[in-house]
Amino acid sequence: MTEREHRVVVEGSRITTPRLVLRPWTVEDAEDALRVYGTADVAQWLAPAMARVPDAAAMRTVLEQWAAGDLDAPQGRWAIESREDGSVVGGVVLLPLPPDRRDLEIGWQLAPGAWGKGLAAEAGHAVAHYAFEAGVDELFAVVRPRNERGAATAKRVGMEWVGETDKYYDLRLQVYRLRPGDLDVPSLRPGQ
Repeated sequence: MTEREHRVVVEGSRITTPRLVLRPWTVEDAEDALRVYGTADVAQWLAPAMARVPDAAAMRTVLEQWAAGDLDAPQGRWAIESREDGSVVGGVVLLPLPPDRRDLEIGWQLAPGAWGKGLAAEAGHAVAHYAFEAGVDELFAVVRPRNERGAATAKRVGMEWVGETDKYYDLRLQVYRLRPGDLDVPSLRPGQ
């Protein structure tokens, strides 16, 4: 994380960073959301929690379900919007992990056109700040072993790899953890 990515402002259900606005999804976001959740390169990493969304009508239904969802704060689902042009580039979540729903998962999904710009890490970092300010003790990211982008993003958020498990989703997953004291701690690079 760079110095500028550390600035996080929370106002109600909106979280802003220097480059992003994280806000609740609306049904009007269906076309933008479909560019994320309807893309095979994104959806392949979301199953079984979420299948690839086939069309805009199905995406509207998903967004309606998310809006009607009964999540206790700080849990949530946010659209990731570019502050530069207002476009929706992805989504970020803070959700309870199955099976016991005690551990909180932070997750991020971007449209392929937004990959490689650090936006997922910036969004994940912002949601981590939000969660810790609300009193959460730790956050987890669960990543399939071949999902190199997901693993790299977890590390850029500041998460530490803690092992593999089949506890969540009945899949063998890599587990990354973040605690409040580890957020915004500069990572050491070789030679430092």
